Amino acid sequence: MKEIKVIMVGLGNVGQGFLKILETDHASLMQNQGLDIKVVGVSDLRYGNYSEPNGFQVTSLLKALENGNLEGMGKKDERSSTENWIKSCDAQFLLEASFTNFTNAEPAIQYMRAALSSGKHVVTSNKGPIALFYSELATMAKQGGLQIGVEGTVMSGTPSMALGINTLKAAGITSIQGILNGTTNFILTRMEQGNSYQNALAEAQKLGYAEADPTGDVEGYDAAGKVVILGNLVMDRPITFADVERKGISGVTLQDVELAKAEGKRWKLIGTLSIDNGIVSASVKPTLLPTEDPLANVGGATNAITFTTQHMGKVTLIGAGAGRVETGFALLSDILAISKTNEPSNWRKQ
Repeated sequence: MKEIKVIMVGLGNVGQGFLKILETDHASLMQNQGLDIKVVGVSDLRYGNYSEPNGFQVTSLLKALENGNLEGMGKKDERSSTENWIKSCDAQFLLEASFTNFTNAEPAIQYMRAALSSGKHVVTSNKGPIALFYSELATMAKQGGLQIGVEGTVMSGTPSMALGINTLKAAGITSIQGILNGTTNFILTRMEQGNSYQNALAEAQKLGYAEADPTGDVEGYDAAGKVVILGNLVMDRPITFADVERKGISGVTLQDVELAKAEGKRWKLIGTLSIDNGIVSASVKPTLLPTEDPLANVGGATNAITFTTQHMGKVTLIGAGAGRVETGFALLSDILAISKTNEPSNWRKQ
């Protein structure tokens, strides 16, 4: 039985989704995977930093989060910065699920640097540091004999990154096209059903798909970040946000959607990567797709991605692109994958 100690930064939807899975599946993970996963530290800007060397009782931790008060849960660190707290914890993994910042990736990038410099693997759902600083983080991980798990950064728990990196990369990927943002796909689906853009957006906000300020979603920034991640990790091309042609869906009208429907087509916000003569091009923009295209038939908040390869032709993966449990599962799947390639005796500890 492998004992795996993890610390968590970020106790919002994703962090709690991971804890929910651990609460229900801990026994089966021990029986079927041979892994005893213990959460020995939790940190959040709202609550501070708490440690429990023997592992928190997960049900009690979830209840405390539900009540909005972690007092009495382990030992609270009143003195250290979160970065120093990360370095001081005796754990093999940092699970980083704080808010995404595409401007400079703060503060998450500092948390990841602290973890890697102190011998901890990093598993994250945070797109900012991976889109902006993956090369640096990968170098740090390699130097420390560590790994970075990023499944949750693209399509939530749907294993797009695992499929692309571990399987289809060897088949010679020539292009990637994807519906990479569930909010915009929901809005376009509702518009096809006769709703105006503003009404569809308001419904998405009411359902929690869109933020009060929906700019990151509807103007394509979120999808562009995922395109950058796919370009760097799946296609091995060091692209940045500046390399991604970006246009959102705010200019798509109900008339546009109805005209497309009459022609047997659908509007989708599509993130695209393609290679031609060694040159990569990247974009996020509203795209008219024929209804026979698999991506055209993906509705609601669901995500999908099509890999075009030299040896396997086109392979399309469809699944959840958001959700607390779904993204929490991405964190767990990365822990499982990394644990299979790293024996505890090889892990660097404090």
